[in-house]
Amino acid sequence: MTNNKHVLEWVEEVKSVCRPSEVIWIDGSEEQLDKLRAEACETGEMIKLDEELLPGCFLHRTAENDVARVEGRTFICSRKEEDAGPTNNWMDPQEAYAMLKEIYDGSMEGHTMYVIPYAMGPFGSPFTKIGFECTDSIYVVLNMAIMTRCGLQAEEHLGDESDDWVRGWHAKADVDPEKRYICQFPEDNTIMSVNSAYGGNVLLGKKCFALRIASNLARKEGWLAEHMLILGLEKDGVTRYIAAAFPSACGKTNLAMLIPPAVFEAQGYKAWCVGDDIAWIRIGEDGRFYALNPENGFFGVAPGTNAKSNRNALETTRKDTIFTNVCYDADKNVVWWEGLNDEPPTNGIDWKGNPWNGKTATTKGAHPNSRFTAPAKNSPCISPEFDNPNGVPLDAIIFGGRRAKTAPLVYQSRDWEHGVFVGATMASETTAAAAGAVGVVRRDPMAMLPFCGYHMGDYWAHWLEVGKKAGANAPKIFNVNWFRTDEDGHFIWPGFGDNMRVLMWILARVDGSVDAVETPIGFVPKPEDINIEGLDLTVDDVAGLLDVDVDLWREEAAGVEEFFKKFGDKLPAELRASLETLKANLA
Repeated sequence: MTNNKHVLEWVEEVKSVCRPSEVIWIDGSEEQLDKLRAEACETGEMIKLDEELLPGCFLHRTAENDVARVEGRTFICSRKEEDAGPTNNWMDPQEAYAMLKEIYDGSMEGHTMYVIPYAMGPFGSPFTKIGFECTDSIYVVLNMAIMTRCGLQAEEHLGDESDDWVRGWHAKADVDPEKRYICQFPEDNTIMSVNSAYGGNVLLGKKCFALRIASNLARKEGWLAEHMLILGLEKDGVTRYIAAAFPSACGKTNLAMLIPPAVFEAQGYKAWCVGDDIAWIRIGEDGRFYALNPENGFFGVAPGTNAKSNRNALETTRKDTIFTNVCYDADKNVVWWEGLNDEPPTNGIDWKGNPWNGKTATTKGAHPNSRFTAPAKNSPCISPEFDNPNGVPLDAIIFGGRRAKTAPLVYQSRDWEHGVFVGATMASETTAAAAGAVGVVRRDPMAMLPFCGYHMGDYWAHWLEVGKKAGANAPKIFNVNWFRTDEDGHFIWPGFGDNMRVLMWILARVDGSVDAVETPIGFVPKPEDINIEGLDLTVDDVAGLLDVDVDLWREEAAGVEEFFKKFGDKLPAELRASLETLKANLA
């Protein structure tokens, strides 16, 4: 247990409200975690999977009403409503505290409360921040032990005097969706989550701390907390690094764990994953951007993950992994999900706990948002620089979305200010009628719409400021779109590992070793400069993928103008100027 009086006073406050029967401090030892795993299996909270096929792996199920992040129940509780901005739900902090403490009142009676000290980032790093989470869930403890660096070392990193740490309250309570809240208090470095037991809402080090709270800290301290993967491409002992932001369903994890196509493998290229979800970015002493992944594990979507789509991710889940809401194969004591293979269990149990026969079932065995929580060190492609306390130097930043016709395969911004505009206006089109009309454009600036902990206009201004500070050392900014379709709606670009072909052009542009064609939206490649060796594509096909349709972009500019209206006088003048430049270019 820590001797830090700030932490101890806070734990006593949580204890006095929630009234647990016992308090256990998590020291991070395998001995303690093993006891908790055994207890969770005894109570039925988790199922131990086959030790030979999936060593150290477990299955967990959440309530049917508790299977995903709840953006409608997620609040930024800043003292001024305008600080939360038009893209966040806001609640007055004093009202929120009063309401939440009433819900927490006695919620842990008869239960054990676990106090988890954890670090976001490697110990000894200038990036690293400390958090404490109080929870009544063994599932949360065991997931946090995978996703963060937790235990005694985190307490030691903080020390006995510092009050610079993030407070996390979590209680399962009744798992009542009508009283479910995930509240961030940016001025108080506090997160409060209640009535959920789903990872995205209760692993408070993840989106709540590493993005919503950290984005505020980054603004105050002059760095960036971003919803980005970090990828390294190595040849002849030299590794170049790229950070990339994508909305959901745009291939983020696949790119993070990219397997180079044969044409590049033959040249000696390797791809390394530094992070699949979150990047903390600082300007180093040499003026360059350095990115670090503050997490210690992967919280990935299981359905669709297989040996073809993402072999590295699948390999990562083969040991010491917690699976949530996937299908259980009772004959083999292993797990299964849609898209894993063509052999669904016939004696299965679905994610709801019901008998499930994959040969005759009309329902899904695994929930579409079912998850795996796996240690990053398991990944065959984890970067040797994963624990580097200084992070890795960035050559490029990529934004992307899912656009059927508008955005070309890749284009480069003219400069940093234009690049911020490209990120601020990134969007995807809806793909399924179940989610509403197909092809509706949904803006998701920097893929941070659900995760920016303050006013998005101020966030863009902060990006502009950080870029000015870096000057010529700032990474070049690009936009990619793997999802252009033909007349029949089929994807033209092969995607997956072949996306490296586009990354190679991006790095060549950073070096200044390849030319580009200026268009109204930015610089696109010459078709012959995208390596298509081994692909069933022609140079003309690539030219089509790079085409900039002026009429479609005029529609895009009108959509951006409408989107920008909601930010009022908080919209940075540089973004307004970039929009006017785009409109003039298209005219």
